Amino acid sequence: MELIHQIIFAGALIVMLSILAGRLSSRFGAPILLVFLGIGMLLGDEGPGGIQFSDPTAAYFFGSIALAVILFDGGLRTTRASMRLASGPAISLATLGVVMTTAVTAVAVSLFIALPPLEAFLVAAVVASTDAAAVFMLLHLRGLDINRRVGATLEVESGINDPMAIFLVLGATTLLDQDALYPDLATLLQFLWEMGAGAVMGWLGGLALVWLINRLQLAAGLYPILALAGAVLVFGATLVVHASGFLAVFLVGYVLGNRRHRGNQLIVRFTDALGWLSQIALFVMLGIFVTPSTLLPYVWPAIGIAAVLLLLARPLAVWISLWPFRFAPAEKLFVAWVGLRGAVPIYLAMIPMLHEVPQADAVFSIAFVVVIVSLVLQGWTLPVAARLTGIEVPPETSSEDRLDLDPLHRQSRELVGYRVAAGSAAVGMAPSELHLPAETSVVTVLRDDRVLRPEAAEPLAPDDLVLALGRTETLFRLDRLFAAQVRPIHREASDAFGDFPIDPAATIGAIVDFYGLPAGIQIRGRTAEAYVRERLGREAVAGDAVPIGAAELVVRETAEGRIERLGLRLDPEAARSPAARLGRRIRHAAGRAARRAAVWRRAQRKL
Repeated sequence: MELIHQIIFAGALIVMLSILAGRLSSRFGAPILLVFLGIGMLLGDEGPGGIQFSDPTAAYFFGSIALAVILFDGGLRTTRASMRLASGPAISLATLGVVMTTAVTAVAVSLFIALPPLEAFLVAAVVASTDAAAVFMLLHLRGLDINRRVGATLEVESGINDPMAIFLVLGATTLLDQDALYPDLATLLQFLWEMGAGAVMGWLGGLALVWLINRLQLAAGLYPILALAGAVLVFGATLVVHASGFLAVFLVGYVLGNRRHRGNQLIVRFTDALGWLSQIALFVMLGIFVTPSTLLPYVWPAIGIAAVLLLLARPLAVWISLWPFRFAPAEKLFVAWVGLRGAVPIYLAMIPMLHEVPQADAVFSIAFVVVIVSLVLQGWTLPVAARLTGIEVPPETSSEDRLDLDPLHRQSRELVGYRVAAGSAAVGMAPSELHLPAETSVVTVLRDDRVLRPEAAEPLAPDDLVLALGRTETLFRLDRLFAAQVRPIHREASDAFGDFPIDPAATIGAIVDFYGLPAGIQIRGRTAEAYVRERLGREAVAGDAVPIGAAELVVRETAEGRIERLGLRLDPEAARSPAARLGRRIRHAAGRAARRAAVWRRAQRKL
């Protein structure tokens, strides 16, 4: 009985200390996941805590559940617009990119540690995939506002690349068990089954869960529990049929997050809290599981492998995988650098331990060191990388401050509440004066203990509670109307959207005549929006820019695939990031060198 009481006390204390330590570490910019991992190591058998935990089966089970919750939460937060933007490049990175990263890293493993090719491939496969927990947490926790296409690509990739990594690890482990050298047809068919069945079961499971939530009349607090239980049920059922449970649970979250159903915000906030708890518990558990002294023989080889992985294998895979999708060089550079490793490689390293592969301890030790290197180098430098590559954009208002009421889930409208923020555009305006989207109306205004009629002329004040009825697809405009005006932290971000606002419907001819810019007669009659779309050749996102004479048209805001606002940047060179300016100089220098070489070759031929 006394032991049970001590476990309860110790468990709660560990979570509290992890949160407080993470909060303290954020003041110094330290990656919070590294703090959780460090706390676990201090609690382990070689730390002051002295906790003995070395059962790989229990660790694998616990890690599976925690990762399922984290991926479900990530799927809930992946919007349909983000998936539309990122599905192609993310799938390419999650399949071709993982295979290429594994192949290049395997060569490095063979060089730094004299392992046979198959064992080297196994080590590389373990560390090849990016980690959803690390990407979701560090991108959002560090307060980064980055190009939406880049952010969506990173998040979707990290959510769906686990099946390929697991397939490669299991495949290499199976070949080692069978003492074979190459996969047979059955292994390749198994991969297709895992991916296909996982995707189908996740999608159908998500639709079934939405249907069930909308049909059941429950207490409000039961909807999040029902959603989580349904997601874990689909995860487990998919694993039972030997398909990819991680892909399935991510898609369950995605379907649930993008369909009309009851208790939307209740479910999102519950899973957000549980996702945090899962990440804390997962990294602390992994820290307790590791024995630091066993890492020492592999530290320097693992650092060399990490260097090749981060500086060669991942960038090469990103450049080739994203080649068909018209990403800018700076965007590719940022995607390559944010190939964060976290709990997943350590989790995958337990598979060889469960199969009792001879080199299992080496695989686990290398994976653990690589994760630490990734969290320290990449996690610590995310804001710097975003600024240097010019990926950072001015922050936008978020729907997280929206007070979601029980939605009209059978309609395309929602009844929502907003606490009017000080400094918002709505302060000082009467409800009848607000610039509301079409088919949107203010239902009532609550101030202290009074109810104000919407038709009254009394202006809105900070902390007023406004209840509004509007169409789901236009609520983002209300988010911006009632939210505080967010000011960018860095001057580079404040200049990112150009010097002057431009109407997307204005013609190129009108723009160039007003600002004295050159433009060919063939484009003068086109609208600015059509010109930007044609030059980009893909869907526009905030921060995209196209040249117009010596200036640039910059996309400021998009909605439902359309360009809502544009800006004109008169001095593009001054606004470029340092990395972009360096790349531009290198390209110009290379061009000049190529032209001089061509002139020299022509002169030699004449001689």
